[in-house]
Amino acid sequence: MEKRIKMNEIEPEGYKVMQGFEKYLATTALTKTHKELIKIRAAQINGCSYCVDLHTKEARKFGETEQRIYALTCWRETPFFTEEEQAILALTEEVTLIQNRLSDATYSNAIKVLGEKYTAQALMAIIAINGWTRIGVATALVPSLD
Repeated sequence: MEKRIKMNEIEPEGYKVMQGFEKYLATTALTKTHKELIKIRAAQINGCSYCVDLHTKEARKFGETEQRIYALTCWRETPFFTEEEQAILALTEEVTLIQNRLSDATYSNAIKVLGEKYTAQALMAIIAINGWTRIGVATALVPSLD
């Protein structure tokens, strides 16, 4: 693949805006586990290998298990995720695949299980990672071999 631009070098002010989004998210009540589940699942859906690699490593640092990371692509068929995590993962999938809309059922369940404020914060985290994954995919970021 042809080498592509490095967004942080070519458009540093725009990149700083994205970093500001992350700083805001760090101030929210979202748990580290919830943030990383959102990031990993959206990155998987969007096919951003860089983000999948980065956020699975981050999740492991926060104590996430290999079993749960591997099961994220089929989370509905496992007993590994809490009711809150299931609500967050459903929200993440529907917002990431927004052309299919966020269903009333998923939205209502998120409000019921997570509350309005936590749902709003989860939505902001979903929006942020979708921005990052689109930068990663558009600029062909790939993870490095460790």
